[in-house]
Amino acid sequence: MSDPAPDQARAAWQEAYDATKLRDVPFETMSGVPVEPLYGDGPYPGQYPYTRGLHAAGYRSRLWTMRMFAGFGTAEDTNARFKELLRAGGGGLSTAFDMPTLMGRDSDHDWALGEVGHCGVAVDTLADMEDLFADIDLSSVSTSMTINGPAAMIMAMYIAVGEKTGVERSQLAGTIQNDILKEYQAQKEYIFPPRPSMRIVTDMMKFTSTEMPKWHPISISGYHIREAGSNAAQELAFTLANGFAYVEAAVAAGLDIDDFAPRLSFFFNSHSDFFEEIGKFRAARRIWARWMKERYGAKDPRSMMMKFHTQTAGVSLTAQQAEINIGRVAIQALAGALGGTQSLHTDAYDEAMALPTEDAARIALRTQQIVAHETGVTNVVDPLGGAPFVEWMTDEMERRAEDIFAHLLDIGNDSILEGAYAGIDDGYFVGEIADAAYRFEREVNEGKRIIVGVNEFTEGDSGERNLLRIGAEVEEYQLKRLNDVKQRRDNDAVTRVLTQLKTEAADPEINLMPTMIEAVKTFATEGEIVASLEEVFGTYVEKVFL
Repeated sequence: MSDPAPDQARAAWQEAYDATKLRDVPFETMSGVPVEPLYGDGPYPGQYPYTRGLHAAGYRSRLWTMRMFAGFGTAEDTNARFKELLRAGGGGLSTAFDMPTLMGRDSDHDWALGEVGHCGVAVDTLADMEDLFADIDLSSVSTSMTINGPAAMIMAMYIAVGEKTGVERSQLAGTIQNDILKEYQAQKEYIFPPRPSMRIVTDMMKFTSTEMPKWHPISISGYHIREAGSNAAQELAFTLANGFAYVEAAVAAGLDIDDFAPRLSFFFNSHSDFFEEIGKFRAARRIWARWMKERYGAKDPRSMMMKFHTQTAGVSLTAQQAEINIGRVAIQALAGALGGTQSLHTDAYDEAMALPTEDAARIALRTQQIVAHETGVTNVVDPLGGAPFVEWMTDEMERRAEDIFAHLLDIGNDSILEGAYAGIDDGYFVGEIADAAYRFEREVNEGKRIIVGVNEFTEGDSGERNLLRIGAEVEEYQLKRLNDVKQRRDNDAVTRVLTQLKTEAADPEINLMPTMIEAVKTFATEGEIVASLEEVFGTYVEKVFL
């Protein structure tokens, strides 16, 4: 299919631009000057390869979802924060779990000592998940859950909560991160070896493709790759390569690309180099569209549309003069909006020191509300499109990413999936990220790169701040709660379902999701389910690369 002629493309864009579905706001400057929805020529928004955005009207018809990340302490603590964010105008929930939960270990595990509830909410059993979403209508809210190794168990709990509250799984809307490849590359929250982990991922993709039409089974995450120290081009390339790897795995498992690809989503970091970030976002859409169409044979335009969430760069936040992080976050949020994100989380200014306080989280939300409602950037679709520097940067990001794809295809014998496995096994990803991180830190230490408040302009720190602190009582409460659940449940039922799960795990033809849902309904713990699967799949131990 060739690209349409310029006049035809313009006419198609004008037809898709539905003036009856626009937001009820004046599309004009603060001085009252009316602005057009689009400036410049094609490619047009809403048209392949989607460089200028997925939708013809952009934010004129709908703003991005303001999805604020939250999670700390007990499920009840986080439930209260969820409700506060929704009252403050948040449009969706995004859940942070504590380290034991992320690693698939219960709060009473030896590894969990001192970590329960500290970097997110503790979830051991279905009882915790019920408290986490108590009095929140799951049929009317979209929920994102940032978890990978034990993602299947957490999603099973969410499904069970929905069913207990009268919300069928087909009505549940949201995303679970479930991006296991980047764990071996960057974040290190893995449990099983790569290949059985990918089996669980494809089971979830199959399950959601038939049972959960509103659910995104993977959020392919560059965010954590960037936080680990990669540069923008590496974040772009490694993230999209992982996306291609999931596509190849799903197709190999018998799924039709157009049945699952429309519900794949992505998660990017918005860092401080303003134009580089915008170019990265625009290039990401274009690369995904072209590869899906030309290499993988997608026919449905929705399969070619990259939908992505953005979070401002946590790694850029400084403990020194923490209040100036508000400025950093505002600029990064603006880059995300100008890059065309579908949803956005803005970091709180105090996150370099602790989990955010309620006031800091509210300021972070207000920051993106200012971008959305006061700057005028939502009045025009892709307002920087056509600017020579922005177009050059978009092209340069694409070129650098394609160089990395070529390397992965080479080491993977023309398969991105096998290239991802090989790159994990030989330390390619770890080495590239480490080199980029070292280069950046050396430039900061040598004064070649200025970080305000750190190596220049250091006067003016206000000193002590009111930080959110998680006390020992949280762990004590969670341990008691977990023990109470174990005492009340039918332990024979737990044993039976875990035995069934181990049997099914040994047969790659059986989808594990239905039995996992049954397991959590018996109040089997996350750690018990993980331990059962480890007996079959084994536990991954990373190689040491010197």
